[in-house]
Amino acid sequence: MSPDVRSDLDAIPAYVPGASVPGAVKLASNETTAGPLPSVAAAIADAAAAANRYPDITSRALVERLADFLDVGAENVTAGCGSVALCQQLVQAVCAPGDEVIFGWRSFEAYPIISRIAHAVPVSIPNRADGSLDLDAIAGAVTDRTRLIFVCTPNNPTGPAVPRAELRAFLDRVPERVTVALDEAYVEYVRGDDDDKVDGVAEVMARRNVVSLRTFSKAYGLAGLRVGYLVGPVDLVVPVAKMVVPFSVSSLAQSAAIACLEAGDELRARTDAVVVERSRVRDALLDMGHAVPDTQANFVWLPLAEAASDFDAHCRDHRVVTRCFAGDGVRVTIGDRDENDRFLAAAREFVSRM
Repeated sequence: MSPDVRSDLDAIPAYVPGASVPGAVKLASNETTAGPLPSVAAAIADAAAAANRYPDITSRALVERLADFLDVGAENVTAGCGSVALCQQLVQAVCAPGDEVIFGWRSFEAYPIISRIAHAVPVSIPNRADGSLDLDAIAGAVTDRTRLIFVCTPNNPTGPAVPRAELRAFLDRVPERVTVALDEAYVEYVRGDDDDKVDGVAEVMARRNVVSLRTFSKAYGLAGLRVGYLVGPVDLVVPVAKMVVPFSVSSLAQSAAIACLEAGDELRARTDAVVVERSRVRDALLDMGHAVPDTQANFVWLPLAEAASDFDAHCRDHRVVTRCFAGDGVRVTIGDRDENDRFLAAAREFVSRM
């Protein structure tokens, strides 16, 4: 006889990571090409000497540095093993079995998975035709069972960011008993009019039911170290922190994240370079006839529908690995100029075959 396990596990899809192919350009996982910032790499090397010791279970030094960096109280911040772990902790903290978690779709593919893991019910709301979140429809989908709404901005994998006025109008409609999580994993890449940009931390400090989730995996280049943070009201931060797996934020990750916060000029130069390439790649794809949504992240989205799998396979044949969402589209990370040129050459050849 086999041990008893949860009977619903077969219905929970596995998270599918971006593929790696030896010798190919990997533009599948929204990583940075250059790796950690030089000053951060030095901090990681220094921290490695103490890797025989357990890390601070509360990540206190990092939390205090984040609080100073964000100009909030330390009680309003908690750290976690990447923002995706904090997303799962949040679901576990606010949802009982049968409660609903709402999100746009497509959006971050972990949302339905972590909802089901916590015995919550995922509710997906179709995006608008331009790939942006339909906040009116999301607000209209709230029921008595709704406990949590994920708002991914910029949205992964489609790219558009939510305008500030639209977000605030949406938040005004959401009952205070419902938690709204602003997933800002790509916030460092957002450009444009400051009056139009969402600042999740400012929204958090103005409302009792909003949290902001951010990560060091993307712009800061620490995807392999797994460290992120959540900012929110104390009434939400405390229960989320209780859900953490002990010692899940390593000492190397904590030291690296603190060093990241000291590297403002380095980070801005890096993200500016990505934004320049983002515009170049998107313009080239538009010239080819692709309907690429406006993007404020470090990737572009090609809504190829049934042609997505063929396009993805074509790119792999040309030693470029993209992220395929079969039947919907293909997400392509912005790499360095040479990597992007290899992708664009493959994309042009695909168009010429059609």
